Order: sequence, then structure tokens, then C-alpha cells
Amino acid sequence: MQITGYYLSHMAITKSAKKAHRQSRRRKAFNDTRRTALRGALKAVRSAGKGDAKALAAAYKAIDKAAKNGLLKKNTAARRKAKVARALKA
Repeated sequence: MQITGYYLSHMAITKSAKKAHRQSRRRKAFNDTRRTALRGALKAVRSAGKGDAKALAAAYKAIDKAAKNGLLKKNTAARRKAKVARALKA
């Protein structure tokens, strides 16, 4: 991961700040991966045919994982699951 912009001019000085910076970069990398997986599952649902149970299950799984890991709030996850179900039903 390339560090640009904000990070270059605001580097951590203390040992604890350096550790916090490492942790935040690690969390960002994990969150980016999870977000990409979520988007991919939702995209698969949009391209799937009407009533595709496999695509629906994969989307539900991705949404639930994102909510469990704190990427989405609980209500946002519920709303997205309802939206996905409506999309496949129509």
C-alpha cells in the first residue's frame, strides 16, 4: 500500500502513535478486502436471473459478514438484505 497525501505530512512521532498508525493501516486493508467482496456479491445478484437462490445466499452471507465485522451497521445490513431480496423477486 502506497502512503500519500495526509500520511506524508502527519507521520507519527511517539511509539504508541506509530503502533496506532500500523493498526489503522492493517484494519483499512482488511476493510477494503471485505468491502470489495461485498460489492462483488451484490453485483452478482444484480446480474443473476430472477429467483437465483445461490446468488441470494452469497449476498446474504457477504452482508452478514460485513455487519459482523463492523463494516456495516446492523440496520444498514438488514436494509440491504431486504433490497437484494426485492431485486431478485421482481
